[in-house]
Amino acid sequence: MIIKDTDINSNKANTYTIKRIALAVSLVTTSLLPIHSFAHGIADQDPDQQQSTELPKTTNDIKLSPAITADNLDDIYREMATNTRFENLSVSDDFFQSPYQVSIFSSPNGEDRDRLWSQTNSIFAYGFGVIGLIALLPEDISNWDKEEGIFNKWTDNVKGGPVWDRDTGMLNLVGHPYFGGVYYQVARKSGYRQWDSFLYATIMSTFYWEYGIEAFAEVPSIQDLVITPVLGWAYGEWAFNTEMDIRKDGGDVWGSSILGSTALFFLDPVDSMSVGINNMFGKEIIRAGTGYVSFNEIPYGDNGQRDSQVSFNISLQLGDGGHYSPSTAKRSSRINDPVDTGIIGVSYGVGQTELDDLWNVEGDSTTEYSLGLYFTRQFSSRVTYSKGKFTDGLSPVEINYENYSLDSQYYFNSENDIRPYLSAGFGETLWMKEVDTKKFQVNAGVGAHYKLNNNFALQLDWRFYHSTNANTSDHNTTLRLVYFLGKGER
Repeated sequence: MIIKDTDINSNKANTYTIKRIALAVSLVTTSLLPIHSFAHGIADQDPDQQQSTELPKTTNDIKLSPAITADNLDDIYREMATNTRFENLSVSDDFFQSPYQVSIFSSPNGEDRDRLWSQTNSIFAYGFGVIGLIALLPEDISNWDKEEGIFNKWTDNVKGGPVWDRDTGMLNLVGHPYFGGVYYQVARKSGYRQWDSFLYATIMSTFYWEYGIEAFAEVPSIQDLVITPVLGWAYGEWAFNTEMDIRKDGGDVWGSSILGSTALFFLDPVDSMSVGINNMFGKEIIRAGTGYVSFNEIPYGDNGQRDSQVSFNISLQLGDGGHYSPSTAKRSSRINDPVDTGIIGVSYGVGQTELDDLWNVEGDSTTEYSLGLYFTRQFSSRVTYSKGKFTDGLSPVEINYENYSLDSQYYFNSENDIRPYLSAGFGETLWMKEVDTKKFQVNAGVGAHYKLNNNFALQLDWRFYHSTNANTSDHNTTLRLVYFLGKGER
């Protein structure tokens, strides 16, 4: 078998970078005006009022905004809490008997399905704006062949994927998780739990982005299909809680309302843009806002009066009836939900790969990475990627070797810290980082999982790989350290 080294096409990474910049510019430009008003109410209110969250003591203390008159009172968009946290909903006792049930298409516990659908529509509208912006870029930047037609390009890319892309680590490990977290929060802030929010992010990142907008410019990516929703879940949950912390502090970061407003925008640009659009049109076009805690100037009456109202959707500790314990805000949490970021596991390992003689390449040591979901103590599924630099035995020139696969593991003795397991999966072997050399393969193996604590584990396994179209048989032995996010394994 002859392996040829060819040049690596860099257009993909360049196109992707331009697309992300274009999307960021679109988001910031659209939302520049309403960023500050999102955190502090109507933009024209008195600056002293913007910094104060204290309720007026008498009607004489109420200041009127020049923007509010009896004539336009009904046309002002009044930002209100339109959603709640899943943790504060009433859930039936048997809901978690099937923890991985899908609720994203319904609202069995009182989730705000209307808000979810409204914000989903807004994301699609923003996406058409991104497509239009990319279409205006020069062809050497956008990689869109105007003569071929963008819809023909989309069809070719969808048929050609998914492939293992060559995007930079910054794009794959920072950019994709960020946008996955943006999708995640649309559902999470509509009152859905973590698992359903992850499923929503998976649907959006797969069909709206990878096989939707992005497919107009490039072939869908294997890494992106996994990294975007999985690491997006981890980032999105952090952003969700961080936004609650900022709002609990009145929308300020380090005492600055500008930093607070900017942070709130980047933590959830979709919701910020939706609020901004509502403010521009003076009415609720998109269901937006948050149900955590908000400090709003609410217009009322016929003469444009305003009332400073504080809206809480978090648990409060009160006194014994004779006294009030002020401003002690405490989040409620549902500790019996078995599905949270703790099921996400990332690993790093080292291994030894022995190759079939048909490759005409000597096997050697490899490094391995994986990202997966450890659904229970009995079952997990992950994407595994290993790489190494081998020689052909005839020259000192090193040859790039890559192997990636989607694997599932079934564990025995699930209640013990040491758990043997069976593994099986499928994927591809790739040489010289060239797509044309890829060979489909299936794999199966055995291993042992040793739990160090809730967040760390060691795994040692042996896997056999067989390529059906190259008729090769390889095997690999790997030792890896697994880290579980959040609270880890329960």
